[in-house]
Amino acid sequence: MIEIIDSSFVTSAPNIRLTPENEYQNEVAFMARSNTGKSSLLNTLTKRKSLAKVSATPGKTRLINYFDVVFADRETNERLSAKFVDLPGFGYAKVAKSLKTDWESNLTGFIAERKQIRIFVHLIDCRHPDLEIDRSVDAYLHEICSPDQVIVTIFTKIDKLNQKELSELKKRFPGAIMVSNTKRRGVDAIVEHLYRLLKSDEQ
Repeated sequence: MIEIIDSSFVTSAPNIRLTPENEYQNEVAFMARSNTGKSSLLNTLTKRKSLAKVSATPGKTRLINYFDVVFADRETNERLSAKFVDLPGFGYAKVAKSLKTDWESNLTGFIAERKQIRIFVHLIDCRHPDLEIDRSVDAYLHEICSPDQVIVTIFTKIDKLNQKELSELKKRFPGAIMVSNTKRRGVDAIVEHLYRLLKSDEQ
């Protein structure tokens, strides 16, 4: 069994110029449209109630937040250190246009230039799998992703779907992970998948 046994906040940065130095390619960048449950999922993955702040106002987080995490393989007692990067939610309409342009410019620049990112985690609300903004983000990730980087697609809030709807979603996106933060469905699968991907980079 793979678990995250330790996690802590490191720093916040408004842009790539002020992000922390890191000599390893061990960063996992979480990105999502606002109000997709990203912060709640980060807290569940790390078993910390308030590691990532959950805001009642979607789109409020405008900084790139860094967290140190430690994975543990309970069978082998191996440990693996990594960094979770909580990126600002994209595409929130109530943000002023000038701020939104600057904000998303910094975000896309960070995603393209931060070579320490090993895994891009794209979270999508399962009830809205075909939004243009998520398609654009997916296309952009595939455009800038280097051979040593990986994209992981995760559909959130699957407890909101009935069994038929969930089955259809799985058929359409066979490589995606399905998760319910409130029911803890799929959480262990995410932790193990991220660990395996980060571990493969160490070989």
